[in-house]
Amino acid sequence: MTDDRTSPSPAQALAGIRVLDLSRVLAGPWATQMLGDLGADIIKIEKPGAGDDTRGWGPPWLADGEGRETRESAYFLAANRNKRSVTIDMAKPEGQALIRRLAQTSDVLVENFKVGGLKRYGLDHDSLAALNPRLVYCSITGFGQDGPEAGRAGYDFMIQGMSGLMSVTGSPESEPQKIGVALVDVLTGLHAAIAVLAALQQRQRTGRGQYVDLALFDVAMASLANQALNFLVGGTAPRRLGNAHPNIVPYQAFETADGHLILAVGNDAQFARFCRIADLPEVAEDTRFLANAGRVAHREVLIPLVAAALKRQTTGEWLAMLDTAGIPAGPINTIAQAFAEPQALARGLALSLPHVLGGVAPGVRSPLRLSDSPLDAPLAPPTLGQHTDAVLAEVLGLSAEERARLRSAGVL
Repeated sequence: MTDDRTSPSPAQALAGIRVLDLSRVLAGPWATQMLGDLGADIIKIEKPGAGDDTRGWGPPWLADGEGRETRESAYFLAANRNKRSVTIDMAKPEGQALIRRLAQTSDVLVENFKVGGLKRYGLDHDSLAALNPRLVYCSITGFGQDGPEAGRAGYDFMIQGMSGLMSVTGSPESEPQKIGVALVDVLTGLHAAIAVLAALQQRQRTGRGQYVDLALFDVAMASLANQALNFLVGGTAPRRLGNAHPNIVPYQAFETADGHLILAVGNDAQFARFCRIADLPEVAEDTRFLANAGRVAHREVLIPLVAAALKRQTTGEWLAMLDTAGIPAGPINTIAQAFAEPQALARGLALSLPHVLGGVAPGVRSPLRLSDSPLDAPLAPPTLGQHTDAVLAEVLGLSAEERARLRSAGVL
């Protein structure tokens, strides 16, 4: 395999930072992909012959330059751009030794094995910190490193249920619903990246790395945001409201003459303007609805009045009027329609990344826009083991003969 990764631009924020990525699936790879977007050198360690679990989570599969289906899944492509793939079998002593050597040259290590899972390989935090005291070591688990559930495996879906997130998702009449993407994994990845950056900044002052303990359950609970505080302050568990908002009214989806739209009235002045363009003078003058607190208290009376008004015109007509009046509103797009939005096109949110197998790998542009340290053109996610020889030669100085021996022994 060839190594198509060029050195990150010195202008990139994390140029010069090396991350050893022992994670797989979504939360860990999402964190390291973000660090890679920012210019860090991400060395992704994968099991020979198998790799990250998500490589097999298709269809759909990427097509090569001839239009033929590959074994590169869309799921894997979503979380692994800007990385170098190195295949090492950590179950073998020689593989463990190679990973330890790579850890000695790295600034950050990210892993998402079960609690204690890497200790038997000598790849746990204490073992590697003894070799490299400057290493920032980030562990991502379902429930954290302590507590009665620490030893359990944790998956996004079950964590959405356990954390209460599903209890506030879905309509009142339906069963509790999970969010349509594995959002707890994504949010955990974001929190992990933030924690790693904070630890690197701390290292600038102390010269020492540290241990970062990230739990999906903790992240899900923290991400309940206002709903958690609605319970902690009010003492009553929030209920499912469908597309309605627990603290703001009207703030939900409504049917129009030809479809649906989202009306997101954020303050009393916006509500007064809405009543004018919706020809609802009696609603505007009703003392129950003048302030948001009253609208929340009397939502059962107000919402049918708003709904009846919105059915009188089409989605397009309403969106034009609401935009002119400065009232937040928008369509309910499919993902295809979202990528076709003028704003998405203007911001270049859909990527086409040249792929080593020919053709291009689609991607979604990072939302990070830094004026003085721009993100370089991203690299397509790697094929399994694409950079094994290049990394082991460049970082560890292994000769072609030594790499061939390790490969024949099943280590690489």
